[in-house]
Amino acid sequence: MALVEIRNLVKIFPLGESIFGGGATSQVRAVDDVSLDISPGETLGLVGESGSGKSTLGRLALRLIEPTSGSIKFDGGDLLAAGAGEMRRLRRDMQIIFQDPFGSLDPRMRVEEIVSEPLIIHESLSLSVRRSRVAELLRTVGLDQSAGRRFPHEFSGGQRQRIGIARALALRPRFIVADEPVSALDVSVGAQIVNLLAQLQREFGLTYLFISHSMPVVRYLATRIAVMYRGKLVEVGPTLQITTQPSHPYTRTLLEATPEVVM
Repeated sequence: MALVEIRNLVKIFPLGESIFGGGATSQVRAVDDVSLDISPGETLGLVGESGSGKSTLGRLALRLIEPTSGSIKFDGGDLLAAGAGEMRRLRRDMQIIFQDPFGSLDPRMRVEEIVSEPLIIHESLSLSVRRSRVAELLRTVGLDQSAGRRFPHEFSGGQRQRIGIARALALRPRFIVADEPVSALDVSVGAQIVNLLAQLQREFGLTYLFISHSMPVVRYLATRIAVMYRGKLVEVGPTLQITTQPSHPYTRTLLEATPEVVM
């Protein structure tokens, strides 16, 4: 059974009042009738150019935003029917790694506070146990325990992304949406983060929706690839098939447009 089941998902954003008056609004269909399954333990790579709807789909999958129509199931349960209490419980199993390691961390908080925030919200732990867990999480993502006492501005972009990953892992989730997690980093640092994510998946049995505009990065990490274009999925299949025998012209364009990346 799929861990995440998405059926006929639509997200329409209003763009404002029509220039012709009458109160009508123009709209953009950011996600347009998308159906998708994500199996436990796999990495589904979601690729497409900027504005294709990738990030919107990722946020819909976590119910960080509400769809216009369609259905989302997580582990067999109806995610859209879940009340506030149930969603609070489900948040433990579903996390996100953001694109911008600079903007996603509160500059006023020490790293220990940032990583422990989910634990404070969702678990009743003593201060000593919480600090021990944070130290373990920092070691897991390749940072020294002493990093917990410092502020985000004291770290490089790659280190900040590791902090964001530690925060996402704090509640031992089953499903992580990685939304362009290496696009703000240089190639060598991005490769280190991709390798870290692969290592963490093996270690913790994680399921990823890995969003990227880079076909080579997705080809390295993903089990399957879904190609998104103007809000629609135009092609989904095993990584080898998509990258060697693409059936859609847009997929071929993506493959031709991005250079090979050595991981």
